[in-house]
Amino acid sequence: MITGCLQEKNNTFYAVLYIKVDGKRKTKWIPTGLPVAGTSDRKAKKAFDQIRLEYEQEQEEKERREAEERARELIEGKRNPHAEVLFTDYLQKWLIQAKPTIAKTTFKGYQTMLDGRISRYFTELDITLAEVTPQHIQDFHQSIFDEGHTPNTVIHYHAVLRRALQNAVKKEIIGSNPADRVDRPKKNVYHAQFYSAEEMMALFDAISDDPLEICVKLAAYYGLRRSEVLGLKWDAINLEQKTISIKHKVIEDTVDGKSIAVGEDVLKTKSSFRTLPLLPSVEKLLLAEKEKQEMYRKLFKRSYCRDYLDYICLDQTGKLMRPNYVTDHFSWVLEKADLKKIRFHDLRHSCASLLLANGISMKQIQIWLGHSTFSTTADIYSHLDFHAQIESGLVMDGMFERN
Repeated sequence: MITGCLQEKNNTFYAVLYIKVDGKRKTKWIPTGLPVAGTSDRKAKKAFDQIRLEYEQEQEEKERREAEERARELIEGKRNPHAEVLFTDYLQKWLIQAKPTIAKTTFKGYQTMLDGRISRYFTELDITLAEVTPQHIQDFHQSIFDEGHTPNTVIHYHAVLRRALQNAVKKEIIGSNPADRVDRPKKNVYHAQFYSAEEMMALFDAISDDPLEICVKLAAYYGLRRSEVLGLKWDAINLEQKTISIKHKVIEDTVDGKSIAVGEDVLKTKSSFRTLPLLPSVEKLLLAEKEKQEMYRKLFKRSYCRDYLDYICLDQTGKLMRPNYVTDHFSWVLEKADLKKIRFHDLRHSCASLLLANGISMKQIQIWLGHSTFSTTADIYSHLDFHAQIESGLVMDGMFERN
């Protein structure tokens, strides 16, 4: 609200308003048209209030018009020269700037999407950041559907574009986010593949004495993600308290054009950090693995890699197992043993389904798997919870019976 006062000048009342210009206080003199002689204080005050109100309204209208003009200029890319950069170039620059703020796995995923499908599609359009419209993004979505992909794939690409464009809005390079005006497809329900107890025993037989044995069994017993299995270190095993702590992961990264395994203390969510009981069968497996690694160290001597002695899942030469190797070799084992084809990640789903089948509650499974919310667990596995449905059925069956 503008403040001020009445002043007399040349025998006339003036409304003196105190306004701010470029952060500095200034005064503006506006004549009321009322002579000092013969004008009551009440009438002069009324004229002052009217002048102040009109001036405030004029200023508000002026600011509104200027804001609209700025928004229009930003949307059209006329105000900020950064908006005239090619959209594909902007996306690459954004990803480099965002790298310190996101996890390595997230960065790698974004990079794959930008370098692949996004780059191919928008390079052909040859449009600037300022020229991107909701229709462009909608058409991009449709191109993904046309290739036979699911709504979930479209959602992942939409999230990347929206995040990049929102950064441009935040920096006032563009006035609004065109991705916000595009309807995101509904997420499709994915029913994971899983093994029964009999199939799991057959897998354990097939994987016996294989380099991947310990990885597979740890993933099966604890429902661990691939990165969590490979990230297990010996200090995560407490033999006295009989616990195993999930607090580290190993991911695939590219350095100088080569894919390498890299460890980091950043898990998917806070709930992913968890301590679970050390099962007797797993303890026996780990102790055998430790003896095996000591044997390999003596066997290979100087050729044995000593950079990863604190890790559990190593190859025979002492190097970290690459995540992609685990995925590929797991598929090879299944094919060789003529077992049902599942992903390595489906060992996690198999763990959950077996726990459900044996009456373990969904809440307990949430904690065991390290899901951040109960709804996440329920969304994935509720269709498998047949015990709960039997209990519900028994309740309903007996509810309306007459004695």
